[in-house]
Amino acid sequence: MLRASGVSLAKKAGSSIRQLSSKAATAASFPEAKKRFIPSSGTYPRGFFVGGMHCGVKKRGGPDLAVILSDRGTTASAVFTTNQFCAAPVQLDRETINKARSAQKQIVRAVVVNSGCANAVTGEQGLKDARVMAEAGDKLVRKFDTGRRDATTAKTTTAIDADKDESDLATLVMSTGVIGQRLPLDNICKGVGEIELGESHDMWMRAAVAHMTTDTFPKLLSREISIGDAEAADGGKPVIRMAGITKGAGMIHPNMATLLGTVCTDAAITQPLLDKALAHAVARSFNAISIDGDMSTNDTIAVIANAAASDGGAPVIDSEGSAEYAVFRRELTKFMAELASLVVRDGEGATKFITVEVEGARSFDDAKRVASTIATSSLVKTAFYGKDANWGRILCAVGYAGIPLDTSKVSLAIYPGDGTAPLALVSAGEPLLPLDETRASEILDQEDVIVRVGLGLGSESARIYTCDLSHDYVSINADYRS
Repeated sequence: MLRASGVSLAKKAGSSIRQLSSKAATAASFPEAKKRFIPSSGTYPRGFFVGGMHCGVKKRGGPDLAVILSDRGTTASAVFTTNQFCAAPVQLDRETINKARSAQKQIVRAVVVNSGCANAVTGEQGLKDARVMAEAGDKLVRKFDTGRRDATTAKTTTAIDADKDESDLATLVMSTGVIGQRLPLDNICKGVGEIELGESHDMWMRAAVAHMTTDTFPKLLSREISIGDAEAADGGKPVIRMAGITKGAGMIHPNMATLLGTVCTDAAITQPLLDKALAHAVARSFNAISIDGDMSTNDTIAVIANAAASDGGAPVIDSEGSAEYAVFRRELTKFMAELASLVVRDGEGATKFITVEVEGARSFDDAKRVASTIATSSLVKTAFYGKDANWGRILCAVGYAGIPLDTSKVSLAIYPGDGTAPLALVSAGEPLLPLDETRASEILDQEDVIVRVGLGLGSESARIYTCDLSHDYVSINADYRS
């Protein structure tokens, strides 16, 4: 019996499927330079049970199955790849979320993620396989609910309704890995049925590790946010919590989401407002990063909100003009931007984390277009890898971004990540010569570099996160399938 405490069916059945050990979920096996991005603890949203394990998808072994399960229905929203070869999980999840919107019901209860096989360009059979994977998640939810009912003699405010129609139950599925291959469904379904779930930091880390493909470290964040003016049950201010898991190191380029990721929150928010908040946040986070200019077939970013914070006095967010919605949207955007930046920091072969900021544009879209053009320029990215202050490549990208400019108003500077003095390169369209090569080398020797461009045309701004392009990127992707 699967219990909320995290005791798994696998332990009782003596399953041969390997669970991810606690040691493997620590920073022990990850690159030294990346360990500072791996949290050692967290504060996680109430009502979510998670886990990760190896079930046999990856050829070379390693954790490859993650499950996120809510103890009650959730309001779910997502954005997806616009690649016309969108994978079967994308098609199914879009259908599931649209069904929930149309029915105005909180039917999504779980997310099942596999790594190692993308289930993309697999035709009708791939869609059938995705449905079977989702059904395995539904079955797990029913088993979970039965276990919770067996563990209590009466319904509580968080108990699952035994009389709930099982048609009001759905699971989102996500897959990542090699394109054009079928999922090993028997392994996945067995794993979903036997996975160990829990609420601890270790369990969240297990789930994050199981998302990884060419990633060099797991990407997990959590946060607690004060919201509302009412007094909480404990006499303090009401809080909501967010936790996010994402994966990605290559095939990262914005155009409606950019990789796999799930943000869980215990906030209570209506479907229309969650949709709006996610659209705003994605445009300024996951749609504002680029590693290699390739857009995956499987890109999905989902947010699921289970309203468990309401048990502690957090308000329902149901008005776009409310202070609570403003806080939620702002904090979701900040949270997702930080989560997205971890993907760039793990860019395949990357040695630099580059923030491109464009100011003084006529509109947000114009600013973002210029920033994206700079961030995706192979010449710019290779110059940063070579620590070459070739600022002409940056201005070249600004010039072909496709927006009207007054070149006599353009400015350009580079800033080091350590907060010391920047180096101005262009002012009012004129180069500031001679170039201080010593200072330029000092800045470009740092891992974090900021490129700031001023257009002098308006008051709007945008930010894009990117990385450099190295020899290792080619090496990693030359033998990805092997």
